[in-house]
Amino acid sequence: MSADKQKNEEVMDQVEGAEQERLEDEHKGEEKLDSPEKNADSLEAQLEKAQAKASENWEQYLRAKAEMDNLRRRNAKDVENAHKYGIEKFVNELLPVMDSMGMGLAVEDASAESLREGMELTMNMLMKMMEKLGIEEIDPLNEKFDPEKHQAMTMQPNAEVEPNTVIAVMQKGYSLNDRLIRPAMVMVSKAVEEES
Repeated sequence: MSADKQKNEEVMDQVEGAEQERLEDEHKGEEKLDSPEKNADSLEAQLEKAQAKASENWEQYLRAKAEMDNLRRRNAKDVENAHKYGIEKFVNELLPVMDSMGMGLAVEDASAESLREGMELTMNMLMKMMEKLGIEEIDPLNEKFDPEKHQAMTMQPNAEVEPNTVIAVMQKGYSLNDRLIRPAMVMVSKAVEEES
């Protein structure tokens, strides 16, 4: 019987504990009901705080959006200027060559020899300018034919050199920073056919 008595006491303790919690909850509810002004003030403060935060976030969004729009416009302008003025460096390098040619043409009584010297000087200026800009001349005379850099215009039998050797350059080729701009137009040797 003592086990039943102990069990009854435990159940009674649980019932009393539950009743005590219910009374405390009711008491808290009464406290809340007792101060509606307090609740309204608290809710208004929370609302004002939330509205201030929302306003701050909206302003940050507008600033970020304006910044992105400005960046987009600036980038578009930079790209436009790059397309428009991209060859400015080339033009600045070309102008001295043009000046030299103009001075050569302005000479009235020029001999063939002086014209040739002037042309050679102008050509040297042009070659230096091209070198500064990363333009390389492809002049493959006596080199092995390279289909990546050369375009064979014709083939000619030649016993003096190995087959597939460039024996004449009709037009020089050019590359810009290792990118082929124009292949060299060449004549290539081929083996001499023996008569039977």
